[in-house]
Amino acid sequence: MSATEAPTSAAGGARPADGPPVVDVRDLRVTFATDGGDVQAVRGVDLQVRAGEVLAVVGESGSGKTVTARSILQLLPGTATTTGAVLLGRKDGSTTTDVVTVRGARLREVRGRDAAMVFQEPSSVLNPVFPVGWQIAEGLRAHGRLSRAQARAAAVDALRRVGIPDPEHRVDHYPHQFSGGQKQRIVIAQALVLDPGVIIADEPTTALDVTVQAEILDLLRRCRDEFGAAVVLITHNMGVVADLADRVAVMYAGEVVEQADVRTLFTAAQHPYTRALLEAVPRVGGTRLRQPVTTAPRPPAPAPAPGTATPDGTATPDRAAGTRPEAVVAARDLRITYPGRFRTPGFTAVNGVDLTIRPGEVLGLVGESGSGKTTIGRAIAGLTAVTGGSLQVLGTEMRGVRERRLRPVRRRIGFVFQDPATSFNPLLTIAQCVAEPLVVHGRARDLAGARARVDELLDAVQLPTAFGDRFPHELSGGQRQRASLARALALDPELLVADEPTSALDVSVQARVLDLFARLQRELGFACLFISHDLAVVDLLADRIAVLHRGRLVEEGTGDEVLGAPKDPYTQRLLASLPVPDPVEQAARREAWRALAATQA
Repeated sequence: MSATEAPTSAAGGARPADGPPVVDVRDLRVTFATDGGDVQAVRGVDLQVRAGEVLAVVGESGSGKTVTARSILQLLPGTATTTGAVLLGRKDGSTTTDVVTVRGARLREVRGRDAAMVFQEPSSVLNPVFPVGWQIAEGLRAHGRLSRAQARAAAVDALRRVGIPDPEHRVDHYPHQFSGGQKQRIVIAQALVLDPGVIIADEPTTALDVTVQAEILDLLRRCRDEFGAAVVLITHNMGVVADLADRVAVMYAGEVVEQADVRTLFTAAQHPYTRALLEAVPRVGGTRLRQPVTTAPRPPAPAPAPGTATPDGTATPDRAAGTRPEAVVAARDLRITYPGRFRTPGFTAVNGVDLTIRPGEVLGLVGESGSGKTTIGRAIAGLTAVTGGSLQVLGTEMRGVRERRLRPVRRRIGFVFQDPATSFNPLLTIAQCVAEPLVVHGRARDLAGARARVDELLDAVQLPTAFGDRFPHELSGGQRQRASLARALALDPELLVADEPTSALDVSVQARVLDLFARLQRELGFACLFISHDLAVVDLLADRIAVLHRGRLVEEGTGDEVLGAPKDPYTQRLLASLPVPDPVEQAARREAWRALAATQA
């Protein structure tokens, strides 16, 4: 698209393109010095953003989109060398600064006042030892002479503008006293308080549930429409792009391979990479990766002979003799309460839930943060105590179960964590991490004895066996998630608990991991509890879907029943909150979401 062509908004109307750009990136090149030689992360990028416009920069991890965005404020490490020009204009048009050439006090003046950054993870940005109001006011004090009372009043006003309830009191609260979505609002308040010309939002909704995500996207839209700020949105979620962006720049291997207004990109993408990116996006009601589960029993896993002693001294169940449970998981009136501290009442995270997972079945469990999804998954794996009702897992009652009885059950359960980077020991190689369950449960004496099985597992998850000798930080996010899946399958489990296994992955990487998951599930036949807040991903994989809301099961059924014709108002709101990769359809869905939110408030 030419520089003079008026961009089209996601809502369908032409947005004004008058006046000079507030961000003008010209032939930007960024090179990082590493022990293995120089790495060119950005190669000759040209971008422009005007006031009141949202530019989405999309691409896979490693495409250079975040490096490009951070270059606007020169938030790059000392190993980076930047050439080209990044012209940053003041909102009133009075000055323009090439941030590549300035340093020190001048650069500090530009940061916050001319451009501000909203980072992906607010918990890593907000200081846990200071009240949020003090942290918002800090930017004001750094850029102007305000009294403490004036700065506090401005912080209260900023919190009110971003939708934090009771801002006069909550201004003195600490970050841990806010939910994830509220913390993201506070970070946006920090960005807005100095009225910058451009807000750079780096994956601002990646870790958020769809309902909270919809609220944050609405807030960013207000930043554009009410405050006149330009927004540079860095994301891999194409539904978010369709919902918010006016123009889109697609990056691949450090280069911008395509730029277009949002409608043109989604309807007539030109570059093969862009088309592949759009095809990888999961859609509710699309082609499922699995056929409906059959009632045929799962073939028995390789294990010690029935009746023989296991390494911990317990007997192996005789599956052939009919002791295998009819349901792999059966919860009846399940209740899980976390005890209170300092005479405060306990918190009931799961309240009277009934659910069943049959052999070979994938049950998708969806809901917002705090709904109880992960608590149920941890209880099934024996990591959280059951306090009421009944939870039978592989024929064992988990309420009040003793460790000796639980140990042989645990070897029949695999667990895939949301973030393998934190679940892997950084001091161990991938092979040692994958071999750990085999060693712990007595299937192998050490890594050498388990290496043949480890190589088999790495091959099954489509990782080169040579990767076993690498450390977790040497793998990409998608590769680490595959290694995490290999570790979960090491003992050939009958039940797999997958807790948000693809939430942090790019759409193309996510598509490959989901294809792999579906293939392994077909081949190995394990039952699965698949926990996610992405309804489209769950619809791809699950035989049935269960919806949790504040610890209660509000709806359950097949994907066609729950997502095609939801009956519960909460499910309806959850579905309406999910952005779809179609700007026209998403504009209509956004209005439906607002109507539902208003009627159910």
